[in-house]
Amino acid sequence: MLKNERLNVILHEVNLHNKVLTTYLVDRLGVSEDTIRRDLNELAEMGRIIKVHGGALSKSFHNSFNPTEVYARPEKKIIAHKAAQLVRNGMFVLTTGGTTILELARALPQQLHATFFTGSLPVAFEYAQHPHIDVILIGDRLLKNSKITVGAAAIEQIRQVKADLCFLGTNAIDLHAGLTDNDLDVVQVKKAMIESSSRAVSLAISEKINTSQQLKVCNINSINTIITELDPDNELLQPYKAAGLEII
Repeated sequence: MLKNERLNVILHEVNLHNKVLTTYLVDRLGVSEDTIRRDLNELAEMGRIIKVHGGALSKSFHNSFNPTEVYARPEKKIIAHKAAQLVRNGMFVLTTGGTTILELARALPQQLHATFFTGSLPVAFEYAQHPHIDVILIGDRLLKNSKITVGAAAIEQIRQVKADLCFLGTNAIDLHAGLTDNDLDVVQVKKAMIESSSRAVSLAISEKINTSQQLKVCNINSINTIITELDPDNELLQPYKAAGLEII
């Protein structure tokens, strides 16, 4: 693979998953860790990614208070509008962070009265713009790059909630691997949210279907619903429907 092709693959992986680890890119591209580090440094110098310890972040995810270049934004808006239709007055809703969840916050109907819990500062800010939503910020140690709170205190707060819905920004989802991610602290938060909710909903652009990352969040049967930008009858989604998941 030529260098420019490799850089394009890396950039796509970073934008698709919001964050990627160097070890993942080494396995994905079959090159040395030194090569990946040089590539990440070059992309960072070009202003295409945010270089962090052990990997890289998407610029749109890092700058999510005021995103300018959100990957697959039209698809994420479709997902957000579908998800917003699931929320009813009086519901308690747990949500993670990420650009798709930000679109969900913007898509909520103005007349909705509900309570939303999140550890994401950008998402909490968006909820706070809504006239009738009560916002509860889950607090603990802040991951500065992604602006999300994680840690034991955050998990304990989540466990005190009996939520009607949990909306999960999804890093990767696969019928056999389940829901996976690449950040151990975020994985623990997502696990707690799923366990504290009556219904867990995965929000995933279709490119993330049938992909996996290094860290497991849960088995596929721990998720009740998958929402993508695709028509629910799309062939890509039929194995998940056959496994008993609701497809929207």
